[in-house]
Order: sequence, then structure tokens, then C-alpha cells
Amino acid sequence: MKETQHLLLLAVFVCLARCQEKPQVHISPKLTHIFSGDLFFLRCDDSTSGSTVKWYVNDTEQTLTDKIWKIGVAAPKHSGSYQCQSNGLKSDSLPISVLDYTPKASLTIRTGQPVVRKGGSVILQLDNEGGLQGWNCWVYRGEEPRKIHLTVKKDSDSVIFQPKRLHIPETIFWCSDNQQIRSNQIIVRTSEKDVSLEMYPLPAVVGEILTLKCLTWGTNRISQAVFYKDDAVIKDSPSPTYEISNVTESVKGKYKCDATFTYMGRTDGPPNRVVSDLQDVFVQIPPHIRAILSVQGGMSCSCPLCPDGSSYHWYHKSAQSWERMDSTQAFMTPEVSGTYACRAVWKTGRSSLSNSYTYQPPIISSLAIVVIVLVILILVAVLILIWYRRRNTTEPVYEDMPLRSQDKGDDQYERLEMGARREGEYDTLHSEAPGRERKRGEYEALKKEEMTGGEYHTVKQKGAVGGEGGYEALKKEGRKEGVYHTLGMEGVAGGEGGYEALKKEGVKEGVYHTLGMEGASGSE
Repeated sequence: MKETQHLLLLAVFVCLARCQEKPQVHISPKLTHIFSGDLFFLRCDDSTSGSTVKWYVNDTEQTLTDKIWKIGVAAPKHSGSYQCQSNGLKSDSLPISVLDYTPKASLTIRTGQPVVRKGGSVILQLDNEGGLQGWNCWVYRGEEPRKIHLTVKKDSDSVIFQPKRLHIPETIFWCSDNQQIRSNQIIVRTSEKDVSLEMYPLPAVVGEILTLKCLTWGTNRISQAVFYKDDAVIKDSPSPTYEISNVTESVKGKYKCDATFTYMGRTDGPPNRVVSDLQDVFVQIPPHIRAILSVQGGMSCSCPLCPDGSSYHWYHKSAQSWERMDSTQAFMTPEVSGTYACRAVWKTGRSSLSNSYTYQPPIISSLAIVVIVLVILILVAVLILIWYRRRNTTEPVYEDMPLRSQDKGDDQYERLEMGARREGEYDTLHSEAPGRERKRGEYEALKKEEMTGGEYHTVKQKGAVGGEGGYEALKKEGRKEGVYHTLGMEGVAGGEGGYEALKKEGVKEGVYHTLGMEGASGSE
């Protein structure tokens, strides 16, 4: 009997011991290092269900009473010692340290949206300057993290991969190497509705721009969009986009949008109207370890709080994202206009992005512009003048012919010798070789010695003076003053078809006969 009582008492003690077991605080996903901007959960595990929980940070009680504490954006202020209390029992402390900078490797969404349809997926890209040998990625869906094996080429510092289809409301991705140097996190959410509220996949940053967009699956014909924050209307307009130009900590909250839209193939009936799921918008205070961009003859990047030996990366803003440039020096001169920023990078991490600077190429002074315009106008005028002269220049009348000796054959030009030229004699160019008998119709040489006073022989076409078809000589001695004969078509004055002579009374000297076309005076 006593033995039975002892056994009963032992069972009661065991039950009391189990019932009085202390709760435990666990962190998930399990991260070796927690960086600014990370998302993680704290869970208070106890043996009872339905009991209230109290949370303590550095022995200070918090207002939260849920068993799961979600910290959407980690910051240095979240560093401390965490405990939970259940049924009057307090757990052991769990120390948490949040690093005041961001991871070295970069994980981004290459294709897809931060909110996808249930059963959809995205394509991710991992970049690390030090190479990706030994790197793997992880996915957390509320349970133990699962590994995603990467196929990485040798000496590659970038890899693209696609995880499995997503079915749970929220999934966390990150990557790390064997030494627990890791990337930032990417959070992808799912929705079964035809309307979703889209935002940048990383947390909003104080002082930066936050853009929320109301998207519909299968169409972009949205006629009206209403945005809500914590069930209060913040914007109602035909635009499906809502932009917050200067983010503050008060932006944090739960957002949704109400869209009125129609599909492309719909021809009648009322439009569709759907309200999206709620989305948490977290706000991150930039880490104190931040690069500084200064401008003096170029752009220089510095980081006083960064470790020694840090390198610097430069970024150029394209649309709503920052694209990394090839430069790794502290000083950089931009080649094109745009908005630039930089950050410092070391072995285990990197600083937050620096202040941005909008670069514009130097503007040329007004005097230089005037000089350049004048030079251009002068050059244009010179080109037009050259073109005009070339266009109006005719071909040369005479062609240069090579000088040849007289005895080389017919059809040659005679060489004019200065010493052999006779006074007053000018020979015409012979069509035949010297010594050859002249034919009718050739030109005769003009000789000064044989010319009589007042008499000039014309160039004969077919015969000598007075011959058939020739021109008559004009004689000064025999002419009467004031008498001029016209050119007869068939004969001389008085002949058939000819013109009569024009006579001036009183003029005796200076008779001039016309040139007959076929014969001399009086001939037919």
C-alpha cells in the first residue's frame, strides 16, 4: 500500500515538474549574423496552450502578448536580451545583436514581382564580387530552412536561379557561403486575388521614395484605384500608382488597394472591382555606417566608420533601381548625366548607400557658344562657295596638245620658233604636212610685204579673189565715199535676189563691196 502511494506521489511530482517547465525563446530563421533590414521571428515555446505571454527586452516589459513576435525590419535598436514569460515562469535570455550595416552579397528579383499569384514563382539573381564557390541559398516557409543547391561556374561572381512554386503567404530567401558570409533577404508574398498591392521588395528607407502600385492580373485597364492605410483612405484617383516622396517612420503600417477595372475582351456589363490583400510596409532607418559622396572636380566616395582597406562601388540610377558600375575606386568622373551614389565594401559586409548626386555635363559659356556658331557659319559659307564655283566652271575650250616634230606625220601642230619668225608674217596652222599642195578652201598666209595699201584679202573658202565661191578683195583706192554694198544671197548689187547698195550722196572715197556667197560681182 505504501509503495503504491509512493508511486502516485512520484507521478504527481513528475507531472508538476513538466507543467512547471520554463518556456524557451527561439529565433527563426536561424541566422548566424543579423543585419540591418533583416526579417526574423521570435517564438515563445511553453508546455501550455492558450496562455498569455509577456515579453521582456533587457528586463523591460513589452506590450506584445502574442507567442510569436515578428520583427519586420531589424535595426541596431533591436539588439538586446530577450525573454518571455508564461504561467509565471520566465525563460532564459536570448541575446540578439543587429549589425549596423548590410551584407556583402546581393540577392535581387530578376524576373517577377514581390507579390505573385498562389502557385507562381520568381527568378532570383545572386551577386558576390569575391566569387560564389561554396555558396548555397536558403528558403524559409515557416518551418526549418531548406537548402537550394546552386550550379555555379568556376570563377563566376553571379548566378541566376528559380525556386519552386510558392503556395504559402510569405517566403524568405537568402544565400550564404561555408563561412556564413551571406546576402540580404528577399521576401516574396502570394495572393489568390485578381488585384495585388506591389512595392519594392526591400524595406522602405527613411528619406527615400516609396512607390506603391495597384496591379491587376490579366489587364492594365484600371479606371479607378483607391489606396488604404490601416483601413483609412489615403488616395482615390484614376492613377494606379501612389508615391510617397519622403519616407518617415510614420509610413509604417498595413496597406491595401481597391481597383476598378475591365478586361480587354469584355464588351458590356459593369466593370470589375476587387480589393487586394493587406501588405505590411516596414520602414528602415539607414545604418549609421554609411558612405559619403562629395563633389570636387569629380565625385569621391568615403566612409569614416568603415574598416580599413574597404573598396568602393558606384551606382547609376535607372528608373526606380540602382545599377552597379564597373568602377571600384574612391574617385570617379562620370561620363554621362544622371543620378549617382556609392557605398563602401569590405570582407564581411558593406555600408549603406551614400547620398545621391545628380550630375550634369559642364555648360559651355555664352561667348564660347557664339564663337562656335560663327565658325560653323563660316565653314558652311566656304563650302557653299566652293560648291557654287565648281558647279559654274566650264570645261576648257582648248585642250593641251603635246608638241611633236613636223616630220612625224599629218595633223600635227608646227612649233613656233621665235628666231625663225619673219617680220610681219603669220602662218596659219596647216592641216597638211609642209610642202604639200594646198587644196581649195584652205586658209592663206597673211604676209605684210605683199599687202597693198588699203587692201586686205579675205580668207577664201573655195577659190581666189573673184573666183567661184570666193570673197572679193576690199580695195580702198577704188571705193567711192559713202557707198556700202550689202551681202547678196545670190549675186552683187542689182543681181537677182541681192540687196541694192546703200549710197550716201557726196561720199566718193571708200567703196566697200559685199562678200558674195557664190561668186564675184555680176556673177550668178
